[in-house]
Amino acid sequence: CIMSSQQINFPHPSNLSVPLTEAVEPVDFEEYLITHPPIVESGPLRDLIEFPPDDIEVIYTPRECRTVVQAVPEEGDTDPHVRDCVKSYTEDWAVVNRKYHKLGTGFNPNTLDKQKERQKGLPKQVFEADEMPDSSSYQDDQDDLKRRSMSIDDTPRGSWACSIFDLKNSLPDALLPHLLDRAPNEEIDRHNEEQRKSNRHRELFALHPALDEEEPIERHCVPEVPKEHFGQRLLVKCLSLKFEIEIEPIFASLALYDVKEKKKISENFFFDLNSEQTKAMLRPHIQTAAISTLARSAVFSITYPSQDVFLVIKLEKVLQQGDIGECAEPYMVFKESDAAKNKEKLEKLRSQSEQFCQRLGRYRMPFAWTAIHLMNIVNSAGSLERDTDIMGRRSLERTTSGDESCSLTGFRPATLTITNFFKQEGDRLSDEDLYKFLADMRRPSSVLRRLRPITAQLKLDISPAPENPHYCLTPDLLQVKPYPDSRVRPTREILEFPARDVYVPNTTYRNLLYVNPQSLNFANRQGSARNITVKVQFMNGEDPNNAMPVIFGKSSCADFSKEAYTAVVYHNRSPDFHDEVKIKLPASLSDHHHILFTFYHVSCQQKQNTPLETPVGYTWIPMLQNGRLRTGHFCLPVSLEKPPQSYSVLSPDVPLPGMKWVDNHRGVFNVEVVAVSTIHTQDQYLDKFFALVHALDEHMFPVRIGDMRIMENNLETELKSSIAALNSSQLEPVVRFLHLLLDKLVLLVVRPPVIAGQIVNLGQASFEVMASIVNRLHKYLDTSQDMHGRNSLLSSYIHYVFRLPSTDPNSPSPGPGGLGGSVHYATMARSAVRPASLNLNRSRSLSNSNPDISGTPTSPDDEVRSIIGSKLFHEELALQWVVSSGSVREGALQQAWFFFELMVKSIIHHLYFADRLESPRKNRFPERFMDDITALVSTIAGDIVSRFQKDLELVERLNTSLAFFLNDLLSVMDRGFVFTLIRAYWKQVSTKLYALQNPTLESLRLDFLRIVCSHEHYVTLNLPCSLLTPPASPSPSVSSATSQSSGFSTHVQDQKIANMFELSVPFREQHYLAGLVLSELSVILEPDNEGMFGLHKKVVSVVHNLLSSHDSDPRYADPEVKARVAMLYLPLIGIVMETLPQLHDFTAVGICGEETEGEGNSMINQTVAMAIAGTSTTSPMSRPSSFLLNSQASRQHGSFSAESSRSLLICLLWVLKNADELVLQKWFTDLSVSQLNRLLDLLYLCVSCFEYKGKKAFERMNSLTFKKSKDMKAKLEEAILGSIGARQEMVRRSRGQLERSPSGSAFGSQENLRWRKDMTHWRQNSEKMDKTRAELEHEALIDGNLATEANLIILDTLEIIVQTVSVTESKESVLGGVLKVLLHSMACNQSALYLQHCFATQRALVSKFPELLFEEETEQCADLCLRLLRSCSSSISTIRAHASASLYLLMRQNFEIGNNFARVKMQVTMSLSSLVGTSQNFNEEFLRRSLKTILTYAEEDLELRETTFPDQVQDLVFNLHMILSDTVKMKEHQEDPEMLIDLMYRIAKGYQTSPDLRLTWLQNMAGKHSERNNHAEAAQCLVHSAALVAEYLSMLEDRKYLPVGCVTFQNISSNVLEESAVSDDVVSPDEEGICSGKYFTEIGLVGIFEKKNRAVNEVYKVLIPIHEANRDAKKLATIHGKLQEAFGKIVHQDGKRMFGTYFRVGFYGSKFGDLDEQEFVYKEPAITKLAEISHRLEGFYGERFGEDQVEVIKDSNPVDKCKLDPNKAFIQITYVEPYFDTYEMKDRITYFDKNYNLRRFVYCTPFTLDGRAHGDLHEQFKRKTILTTSHAFPYIKTRINIIHKEEIISTPIEVAIEDMQKKTQELAFATHQDPADAKMLQMVLQGSVGTTVNQGPLEVAQVFLSEIPSDPKLYRHHNKLRLCFKDFTKRCEDALRKNKSLIGPDQKEYQRELERNYHRLKEALQPLINRKIPQLYKPVLQVNSHR
Repeated sequence: CIMSSQQINFPHPSNLSVPLTEAVEPVDFEEYLITHPPIVESGPLRDLIEFPPDDIEVIYTPRECRTVVQAVPEEGDTDPHVRDCVKSYTEDWAVVNRKYHKLGTGFNPNTLDKQKERQKGLPKQVFEADEMPDSSSYQDDQDDLKRRSMSIDDTPRGSWACSIFDLKNSLPDALLPHLLDRAPNEEIDRHNEEQRKSNRHRELFALHPALDEEEPIERHCVPEVPKEHFGQRLLVKCLSLKFEIEIEPIFASLALYDVKEKKKISENFFFDLNSEQTKAMLRPHIQTAAISTLARSAVFSITYPSQDVFLVIKLEKVLQQGDIGECAEPYMVFKESDAAKNKEKLEKLRSQSEQFCQRLGRYRMPFAWTAIHLMNIVNSAGSLERDTDIMGRRSLERTTSGDESCSLTGFRPATLTITNFFKQEGDRLSDEDLYKFLADMRRPSSVLRRLRPITAQLKLDISPAPENPHYCLTPDLLQVKPYPDSRVRPTREILEFPARDVYVPNTTYRNLLYVNPQSLNFANRQGSARNITVKVQFMNGEDPNNAMPVIFGKSSCADFSKEAYTAVVYHNRSPDFHDEVKIKLPASLSDHHHILFTFYHVSCQQKQNTPLETPVGYTWIPMLQNGRLRTGHFCLPVSLEKPPQSYSVLSPDVPLPGMKWVDNHRGVFNVEVVAVSTIHTQDQYLDKFFALVHALDEHMFPVRIGDMRIMENNLETELKSSIAALNSSQLEPVVRFLHLLLDKLVLLVVRPPVIAGQIVNLGQASFEVMASIVNRLHKYLDTSQDMHGRNSLLSSYIHYVFRLPSTDPNSPSPGPGGLGGSVHYATMARSAVRPASLNLNRSRSLSNSNPDISGTPTSPDDEVRSIIGSKLFHEELALQWVVSSGSVREGALQQAWFFFELMVKSIIHHLYFADRLESPRKNRFPERFMDDITALVSTIAGDIVSRFQKDLELVERLNTSLAFFLNDLLSVMDRGFVFTLIRAYWKQVSTKLYALQNPTLESLRLDFLRIVCSHEHYVTLNLPCSLLTPPASPSPSVSSATSQSSGFSTHVQDQKIANMFELSVPFREQHYLAGLVLSELSVILEPDNEGMFGLHKKVVSVVHNLLSSHDSDPRYADPEVKARVAMLYLPLIGIVMETLPQLHDFTAVGICGEETEGEGNSMINQTVAMAIAGTSTTSPMSRPSSFLLNSQASRQHGSFSAESSRSLLICLLWVLKNADELVLQKWFTDLSVSQLNRLLDLLYLCVSCFEYKGKKAFERMNSLTFKKSKDMKAKLEEAILGSIGARQEMVRRSRGQLERSPSGSAFGSQENLRWRKDMTHWRQNSEKMDKTRAELEHEALIDGNLATEANLIILDTLEIIVQTVSVTESKESVLGGVLKVLLHSMACNQSALYLQHCFATQRALVSKFPELLFEEETEQCADLCLRLLRSCSSSISTIRAHASASLYLLMRQNFEIGNNFARVKMQVTMSLSSLVGTSQNFNEEFLRRSLKTILTYAEEDLELRETTFPDQVQDLVFNLHMILSDTVKMKEHQEDPEMLIDLMYRIAKGYQTSPDLRLTWLQNMAGKHSERNNHAEAAQCLVHSAALVAEYLSMLEDRKYLPVGCVTFQNISSNVLEESAVSDDVVSPDEEGICSGKYFTEIGLVGIFEKKNRAVNEVYKVLIPIHEANRDAKKLATIHGKLQEAFGKIVHQDGKRMFGTYFRVGFYGSKFGDLDEQEFVYKEPAITKLAEISHRLEGFYGERFGEDQVEVIKDSNPVDKCKLDPNKAFIQITYVEPYFDTYEMKDRITYFDKNYNLRRFVYCTPFTLDGRAHGDLHEQFKRKTILTTSHAFPYIKTRINIIHKEEIISTPIEVAIEDMQKKTQELAFATHQDPADAKMLQMVLQGSVGTTVNQGPLEVAQVFLSEIPSDPKLYRHHNKLRLCFKDFTKRCEDALRKNKSLIGPDQKEYQRELERNYHRLKEALQPLINRKIPQLYKPVLQVNSHR
């Protein structure tokens, strides 16, 4: 066993190796244990070394007895057969108990319940994903926020003040202690590890959902205990029976009938519901009634319920004179209601009845019957109203034919009231007639309907029988437990006569006989014989006193009587009978037992000297015929006189001399006799076999069997032929007597009988017949098989019944007491013919010289041998099997499991009773037995390999049977020997596989392996404590002193490490079974092994299953022991690394946090957000380098399903969790960089694979199940588990990519799968989906713990890797990978617990290798910032605390490296915007607290207090906070476009320091504007972008043709100067690649311009020089072309172009939040009416605050807030117009000018001094309000704050002046319009000169010009108005002239009218216009003073 040293020193032991496809030679296990005594004294490790001493025991357990006393015959055991039967029904079960069996995987599946058990007390992991409100409630919060709408104070950083205030006031999270201390890294690591390792969950697999397999192949169910058979049980209670008249006792019986089978399927249940006084009428005839006959409820059993079962109720009454019709008449005529009327008649009837009862009380007559269709009751028992009239129409019609499956177990109890009975027809009493009636009842037009019924009321309760009802009596009148009180009225169990055979072995003693007289024909008998009754007696002799009291009583009578009478049909010479006489048979019958029938004529009338009964005939049936019970149909002749002496031994068919017979000895009496007996087999072949065996036992010759006398000399041939003839026996009796039969056969094998002095060897005969019986059972009873094809009857025989003869604890001596333990059995060696190849020496000699004389045992060993008998059953069995051939061998192969299990039980019994279980395994068995076993295994393996294609089903069974057999042998035989058997099997399969790559064969081998490995001591069998190499130095301490940190030093020991992690030969030899398992895994997962693709799931589940079982095994709970167990699986790590490219790509699903947060409603496009974050969309999630190998190219092998990948990864994690860390570290040291990186990729994948899915996901899965189709469910599960496992295989199967393979494998034969589906509770998870709240909670709890534990294991491993590489030179290349995994894990949904450890590790990593992050992995730095910020905004305080700590340290470390932390600063700023932009449910409150925490750290950081660091931190935090407040508000204003743009604007402002981001936001805004068709604004955004780019270009490169910064753009828009790069900490653009965005280039700049812009000319002025410089002639041409086109358009459109309409909007009311009292100018699309914008805003805010809460103020007066309702929101909207001073008008000539760069607007409000808006001319004032906005329109926003307001108030006269000027202008415009517009002109004219104009020009003149004002201040106005009128009249004249030239002849009259009016006006005005004010014409100075 110790390997040669030269092998060890080989650099790679694998070079020597045996390929993985072959099995290596196993270690000699027993030898190894002896030569390697354990080093450990005791304790859990010691227990790994050897099986426990109490591993196996044989237990005798008393069998459960249903009844209070055991059912045994009363007369003691006389007959040996009866004795054997009774013993077989009462002896204890002999059960082999493998004490630890339950710990093997076969009995220890990871079921749901078991999982639940292991999951008790799990801590609830807190996940942010669960803490977040779900979308619906999130929506509500949003609505609340909307109601508190926000606004923005738009001074450049106006909200600084308030937001800093918020920040200062928020509370920080707890600071982490000692965070700022400078501790050595080792110290930090140690502390982190301690924290990480404490309170970990011990069992990983308890958290992993059990594999969703069909029933695992190794599952071995303990067979059911054999017990009495019952069908579905029905409880019927009889409550009451009432007729219209009550005159006599009525007797009832109930029984079940099956119409289709035409069979009575239960015995009768007799009951009577007569009152005590009615019963009293019968007093002389009734002895005291036994309580058993007073039962009124019965339990019926129905094995084959069907639509054809009826419950038939028959009524009888006391015999009276007259036929049934006459007797029934009163019952039909009288009504209960008329009782008073018919009193006398009733009295008369009653007295008649009394007379009949006195005289004829012992006889009965048929009276009436009815039937209930059982299934109607059961099916309609859903309805509550159940008092249905059973014979009503409904029940007759509602019946269905056909044998639909019917179940009686679950219906609601029903109460029936039966109201109609049918009168019994005297000539229709037979069962045949009854079946006709019943069949007829089911037809709608039943004949029975037409009959006149007997009305009555019978009430019954029908319900499913309870589990164990109290007070029950068996059909044999035994009390069933529980039976608390014998005086209570019992319930009777009614014996079933099943409609078809029932195959269940007998387990209790029962011996009943039913005699059913059917008909009698006395037509040809002379003499008066009319009212005939038959008296039935059971006689045990011929004397009349020999009648035995064994006939069961009916109702209200004694338990047993000596006779029974049939009911009488009045005046019928050939009556039919319907009686059933039930008899209790004596256990042992003799030839004198017979049934005697005596026929009587009963005289109903009382005449003188006529006897009551006259015997008119006799006949009988002897009970035994040739020693066998007689049953069946008999047609007997009837003798006229008493039979002669000793008649009983003959049959009445024999013509006895001198006897007179009715009808010449013809058969005239038909009777049926049925036995229900567990003593009488009622099968001739069985009877003969048992009789012969007993004859041997009694040793009485000659033996009489039937009519044969068998002499001793031909006994042997008879015995052998009777054994062979067992094959011809009926299956039903064989099954019923199965236990006894098999026991006898075993006995014949073990103790060959001595016949005529010769030992007769019956081994072969018995083996053959056993094989054939077992096969018959399998063939016909295929329903009662488990998944391995083991018939349940046989497996329970082996498990409970089988024992070696005389190993019974109760029979210590080998004597007649034992089961057939007589002295006539020889004790001798075996003498069967063996094939020459097996001719080994015989080592056993005869124990006695003369077999006939029992020699006195000479030694204890002899004594044992004589007890056990001479042959050992298992040895004989093995021998017979090996030598068998032909059909016998085939039969044995078909049911190999049976013989294997018998053999094993026999071996264990033998070892146990011979006290050999202690002895060393090598000498437990003789060599020839071992040879037989070897030969057997080898030939069976051969069968498997050669027949698997033709006969797969057999081979599957054979394969599992063989595996279970070897598994069992490992418990009792030399284990090394069993390993060689396994290897022999392996080699045969491998050889075949080599020739024929067939997955089916491989699948079979996997099943085999899985079963063998399910042994409960699997770990011990792998020698987990063996070292793979001899110790290198005598004293290990010396060598370890020199090694670094671990106990491995010399080359030899390094070699050992590799051996432990590779499937090296030494590994496979020592850890034999584990080696096989891992080799299979490795071979099947090999990417090139295409054919085995379908087996992935299967082989993975073998490993998963083992590990899961170790994990929950209490024996391996100790961590040290677990580490030993994990050692057996170290090579798994390498194997999984190899498969990495094929694993399911869990990262692609994108479960990770921000990826799934729903782009649908996120307001910022994903790419934009990523661009904001300064990364491309793919990078944060992109796979690490080596995953990129996974491109399609390398995946052509087909990847694993998600399910298999997940299982494989959990196995990997288990090994990493439990393996010894030093060993892992040592191994990592040896790995190359690429291998380590591969390991990291694997861990990266694990993170995604075990990510927490969140409660929501579980709830979603749950709720969708029922709404969506099955297919949807599949998709959902796929999404959640990523599981495509089984489905993928189904799909693949349907595409025909795989041959059919064994059902055990994942893609097994569908028949099998389907069959199994019904058998097992498979696929618990998907079928039973609608889970309760608690279950969902529980699932989420488990999933959370799994995610946490899995990630912690990954973290542990990362730490080990970091420690390993930090000392090597390869660290750079590996650490990046470590960081990647860490970051990835932060990006997934993680629990608070994990994150705090994760951040701790991250901090340690950064502090150990700062340059890693800030210099090499810069992209990861960005990623890290994003992750940390994200965690800073977590709703869970511990996560925030750790994340802020990490973030602070990150800045600090960055600062320490280079005295500023621009990199972190920028990354954090970018991350923030990305985070806020993309995440749906983001809470600023939490982030604010984290920012505060960071500030707090900065304040407390003493070391850096003197540097600029704290200030820089503070700046950064304030800036972040600002951005934060804005972006958060943005969320709230999704709906409010103006508000949204305001915010975006302000955010963009916050990014002044990072141009890339500002640019992005400007473009976002442009996008938003374009969406709303605000092209001017969109263009403005682009102009700003251009200015920004220009500004930076001018810093980057100095080219004179480029626009110089933003100044150049002033002409396009005055707002552009904002873009100038003015900020203290703008990073010089080149550094850091800040301005590296694609727009920061010339081409980019030009690109921006090419977008739509209205200020064409100015724009191209900027562009032309660029293109000129670039010599871009083509572009220049285009530009000039475009200019020309644009100017053309301008010329064309002037005056028509619509730029926009402006409104002033004011918000008032606290509901508006910071919008309150703000005023804006809104720019709306051209021609927007006031009503439209008013409607829009009212609608928008109405929706937000509630419609009744919003009011629009209709006027434009100044608003007084005090007068407004504080609970409402008010909006004031006023139309405004651009306002230009006079000087401006000179420049703004065109329409474009008048709509561009607008900053001032005006609106007017009329008012009077007394508060009314309008008044008379002289009191009408006007207020003109001029508004100035903060920026010019158009701008990058559509609403701009009003920053300045001035008012000009006009006096009434000034108002008049303005009006007149306006009118004059209109006239002028209309007159000079080109082309002229007559209509317009006439309208204006009409308004000016029309006479009717109220407040028209004339009135104005009269009011203001009639007299000179008294106040000199008004002189000028007076004068101005006067001049206006002058002008006005002049214009009127021009207009009239113009109009005249335009009108046609039809309007002449109209023109004249106008002219007349004009003249009238002019005249009126003349005096007023011409009066001048003298004072105005004084010297100039004076005038000036007026001004």
